[in-house]
Amino acid sequence: MQLGALVPFNDTGGEASLVRDFALNVEALGYDFLEAPDHVLGGRPEPGATAFADGMYHDPFVLLGYLAACTTRLEFSTGVLILPQRQTALVAKQAACLDVLSGGRFRLGIGVGWNPVEFTGLNENFHNRGRRSEEQVQVMQALWTAPHINYQGRYHTIDDAGINPRPAARRIPVWYGGHHEHTLPRIAKWGDGWMPNAYPPDQAALDIFTTLRKLTEEAGRDPAAVGIEVWTSCGDTTEADWRKEVAFWKQAGASHICLTTTFNRRHHHRIAGKTAADHLAVLKRYHAAVADLL
Repeated sequence: MQLGALVPFNDTGGEASLVRDFALNVEALGYDFLEAPDHVLGGRPEPGATAFADGMYHDPFVLLGYLAACTTRLEFSTGVLILPQRQTALVAKQAACLDVLSGGRFRLGIGVGWNPVEFTGLNENFHNRGRRSEEQVQVMQALWTAPHINYQGRYHTIDDAGINPRPAARRIPVWYGGHHEHTLPRIAKWGDGWMPNAYPPDQAALDIFTTLRKLTEEAGRDPAAVGIEVWTSCGDTTEADWRKEVAFWKQAGASHICLTTTFNRRHHHRIAGKTAADHLAVLKRYHAAVADLL
C-alpha cells in the first residue's frame, strides 16, 4: 500500500521555496506520493456557509510540473481535478506533458465539481457535468493512445488530430473522486482507481468496495486492476489509532492511503498547527508509526 500526503498550502502559503522544500521533505520522509487539490475560482460564501472563499490553490499542472523537476522519486496526483470545467483535449495534453516530464510519476484524479460559481465563470455547463465527464475520459484515453484520432460524440468532435507528446506508456491512470451514485459505474467502465474520502474504516466501506469490485467484473474488467485510495486524518487520534486504521485499510484491499492534515469534514479532523513545520512534524510522526504496516 502506498502512503501519500495532501498539500497544506491553504495553511502555509504557496511561495516557491516553501512549496519546493515541503515536497523535498515529504520525499525524504519516505512518502510515496503528494496530492494536489483543485479550484480555479473561489466564490464569496453566504453568511454561515461552509463553501471555500479565498482559499489558495495552485493550478495542479503548474504545481506538479514544478515539483517534478525538484524531486526524483515522489509520485504525484491531482485530488481531484474538476474535469468538466476544462477543455478535454487541453487536459489530455497537459497531463501527457506532465507524465513525460516527470518520468511517468503522475496519475490523474478527476471529479465533477460541486460549485456552480466556477462553472459559470469558466463558461461551462454545471448541469451536464457528469455526462460530459464520461465522454471526456474516453476522449483523453483515445488521445493518449494514438497519434491521431477521429472522434464524434455528443460533446466532442475531433477530426484526424492528436496530441504530441503522448505518455510513454500510451496511458495515464485515471482515478475518480466523489460518491455520487454514478461514480462507481464510471470507474468500473473507464477508471484505474477510486479516491473516496467519505468512509471511516467500518463495514460500510467494506460493502461499497465489494460493490465496486462486482461492477468492475460485470464490466468485463479485473477488479484487482482498479485501485482504491482512502483518505485519513490525524488531528484527534493517536499513533495506536493510526496503526489500527492502516491495518484495516490494507486488509480491505486499499492500494493507497492519503494523509490529510487540513481536511476537516465528516469523520476527518485537521491538526492544530498551521505552519509548514507543524505539518511536516505530523507527517514524520505518522510515517514512523505506520511504515512497517504498508
